[in-house]
Amino acid sequence: MNIKNRLGRSAGIAIAAAGIVALNLPGEASASTAAAGLPICTIKTTNGHYLTAVDGGGHTTNAIQSDRTVASTWEQFRFVRAADNVHYGILTSNGNYLTAVGGGGQANADAIHTNATVLSTWEEFSITYNPTLISTVNGNLLTAVDGGGRTTEAIHTDATTANSGSWEVFQIACTYP
Repeated sequence: MNIKNRLGRSAGIAIAAAGIVALNLPGEASASTAAAGLPICTIKTTNGHYLTAVDGGGHTTNAIQSDRTVASTWEQFRFVRAADNVHYGILTSNGNYLTAVGGGGQANADAIHTNATVLSTWEEFSITYNPTLISTVNGNLLTAVDGGGRTTEAIHTDATTANSGSWEVFQIACTYP
């Protein structure tokens, strides 16, 4: 089946064993238009907790929590292909992009913001599989501190593939709306 033809403006689809589905929408920069037609995804930590964009997005401190065991609206994300066709923007349910402050390398409550409305460099992430790792544009990995289950300082961006462990592994599952 040719997804590109079926979905028209989509340039492709990436499906991994971990369950991520992400459509290719080159040239989409605005959060308000990027989500149309994209699958809704959840991101689960190694210990079974979901990442949550507090209030659906729009925060700069402790913007992400990892304590939910049931996915609801704030635990829903959409992956938008960046213009370079390598990275993705991760949209919150309110249409804000996740931002890796400084492009990554942070180990504090401000490591991830959720208030960006445009997909720029710090909002670009890459995803690798087996295991599923989410990297910032600088090559640092997202870390679910303590493996998940936190309401403050839930996500850091200072790990690298050389020092990664179970806290950097995520499960991404997507469904079509």
